[in-house]
Amino acid sequence: MARVSTCLNFPRCTEEAFNFYKSIFGGDFNGKINRFKDMPPQKDTPPIIDSDKNLVMHIELPILGGHMLMGTDASESMGFRVIFGNNIYINLEPDSRIETERLFTALSSGGNIEMPLQDMFWGAYFGSCIDKFGVQWMFNCTSTK
Repeated sequence: MARVSTCLNFPRCTEEAFNFYKSIFGGDFNGKINRFKDMPPQKDTPPIIDSDKNLVMHIELPILGGHMLMGTDASESMGFRVIFGNNIYINLEPDSRIETERLFTALSSGGNIEMPLQDMFWGAYFGSCIDKFGVQWMFNCTSTK
């Protein structure tokens, strides 16, 4: 089933932020906290430095009305400097790769492709872009169709 969620990037304090949100909204994290040390080595990507290995790669917390709040630590050693305003993505999870490609192409038109759509190690067809108005979008399709 398609869903939309919000992804927040933090400068090395994602776990603290999400424990705060959990204390407010209640409930439990959706699955485990995934850390950068759990990520398999990626071709053409430098290894994760020791001080970043325990940072949060992905966390999810259901909040209101089925909306999912997701988060990640955006470390400068990985080429990302959090400036509030560039730390929020709208994450789209379409039901098919065809719909994912249609939305990605349309939203990136006149904008900037940060990561082209590609198969990722967590089993999703993933990509990200910034539209021509500066809104940041992530696409995470788990369908093989």
